[in-house]
Amino acid sequence: MAPLPDRTAPPGLAALLTLADSRLPAGGHAHSGGAEQACADGIVRDEATLHTFLRRRLATAGRVAAGLAAAACRAAGDPDLLARLDAEADARTPAPSSRAASRAQGRGLCRVGRLAWPHPAWGGLPADPHHPLAVGTAAVAAGLDPLAAASAAAYLSVSGPATAAQRLLGLDPIAVAAVTAGLASTVDAEALRAVLDPWPAMAADPLLDLLAERHAARGDRFFAS
Repeated sequence: MAPLPDRTAPPGLAALLTLADSRLPAGGHAHSGGAEQACADGIVRDEATLHTFLRRRLATAGRVAAGLAAAACRAAGDPDLLARLDAEADARTPAPSSRAASRAQGRGLCRVGRLAWPHPAWGGLPADPHHPLAVGTAAVAAGLDPLAAASAAAYLSVSGPATAAQRLLGLDPIAVAAVTAGLASTVDAEALRAVLDPWPAMAADPLLDLLAERHAARGDRFFAS
């Protein structure tokens, strides 16, 4: 039997994997992040157009989420600063339906996070926080740093929509997994950008806002967003 390698995993790696796992019961499985409407409108039709959609989402909504998560990680336990960040999240999420979806996922993550990673930092959050703020606080509670928080938020901005599109269009799961994996370096770059200079990195996407509002008006939707 070969000896085990003389090294250990980075501190907090298992917690980061758990936080970024779509199976974490924080409500993400009920949200498509605009992918459902994008599929309905023909914007996403196959793996190639899904890749384009996810890259765009990562550079806009993902960038906003990563910046907020990193900032919330640094501000953990400070109610005043976290309230300001929550207001920033509102301002940078123009579509009312997107704001509602973010807060719904934030509530879900807080419920799970308080049980999974008990920590005083949870007490600093607003009563109904945006999802990235919950991600940043969960990172602190799990012993992670702002880069890990930003990485989780950036990854979640594409993993959920990718899974939704796969289900809606009946795409090959292996091909969709390859699309998501192919964005790994971009996820890393956005996370690092968010940590180094979070505020200029926050830019909303009018297309995603329009998709969100069109989706909210539908009566035949499978996903909450």
